Amino acid sequence: MNKPNQPFANGKHDLKRGVDFIGVTCSFVCHDGKGNILLHKRSKNCRDEQGNWDNGGGAHEFGHNFEDTIKREIEEEYGAKAFNLQFVKVYDAHRKLKDGTPTHWVAVLYVAQVDPKQAKNNEPHKIDEIGWFSLDNLPSPLHSQAKHTFESAEKYL
Repeated sequence: MNKPNQPFANGKHDLKRGVDFIGVTCSFVCHDGKGNILLHKRSKNCRDEQGNWDNGGGAHEFGHNFEDTIKREIEEEYGAKAFNLQFVKVYDAHRKLKDGTPTHWVAVLYVAQVDPKQAKNNEPHKIDEIGWFSLDNLPSPLHSQAKHTFESAEKYL
């Protein structure tokens, strides 16, 4: 076991999720119950895929369950209460950072309904804008995992 302020075996003091070890993310597709999904455009302050439209998600924290993480992330990002949560699937998300560094996340995907009247940009430091879209009229560019995500979630919307 490492002592405080001692580097890990890889020589680093701080390990990064998805880079130094497999990260676990809880991803979600929010919908209004009428065929529209809520997306946001990632700001320059995001870790990666800046300027891409994303469905949302966040790192799963120690001691939390998946549904609580989904609800917390939706409230953090959109200021909305999630209801009618439906588990969709778990999958491996292999991507690369802007500098080419490979990343590996296990994504736990849910679909959640939100009230469009509640939805707002609750994280303006991470989100440039939000919008409601139908699956046949999506904005671009999309997050690298979006096509896979929407294909998996479509039957739950």
